[in-house]
Amino acid sequence: MYLIAGLGNPGKEYRATRHNAGYEVIDYLAEKLKVKMNKLKFNSLYGDTFIKGDKVMLVKPVTYMNRSGIAIGEIMKFYKIPIENLIVIYDDIDLSLGTLRVRPCGSSGSHNGMKSIINTVGSEDFPRIRVGIGRNNRMDLADYVLQKFSAAEWDEIIPIFEKAGEAAIEIIETDIDSAMQKYNIRSGS
Repeated sequence: MYLIAGLGNPGKEYRATRHNAGYEVIDYLAEKLKVKMNKLKFNSLYGDTFIKGDKVMLVKPVTYMNRSGIAIGEIMKFYKIPIENLIVIYDDIDLSLGTLRVRPCGSSGSHNGMKSIINTVGSEDFPRIRVGIGRNNRMDLADYVLQKFSAAEWDEIIPIFEKAGEAAIEIIETDIDSAMQKYNIRSGS
């Protein structure tokens, strides 16, 4: 069994904001895989499907970003999901807009949602897909990540959300190395 978690904040006011890139990828996957995201349990909105014979949960924690680990930890414990079968998708200010990075493991960097997950599950050894949202050094960080994408940025980021979703599927269907080769994208490429 796999868990694909997209990080974000619940509520209409956060829709289409930079910090909700993970939610946007889950929405893309749900549409592509025809998954109804209509179950509310484990502090998460989720739906499930099968990919290559494996059960896969698509998950959007509703705990708010900084407490994402609570939701992920509950699901991992309940279903006894191995750490390597957790795939987390989230925004990254340290990557320019339009950049996508797939990694097999690593630290949380400056991302509080990832810090929460790593602290709760007790490991950094799980795949992650980082969606570059860039940064604006003239703005407060919290204001920036909670700001909606401009129309031009939205046009640039939609294909990245789709590629991030495809990368998650590739991890399950093939492996992390294949996903890294196919989907690590620099801005503008």
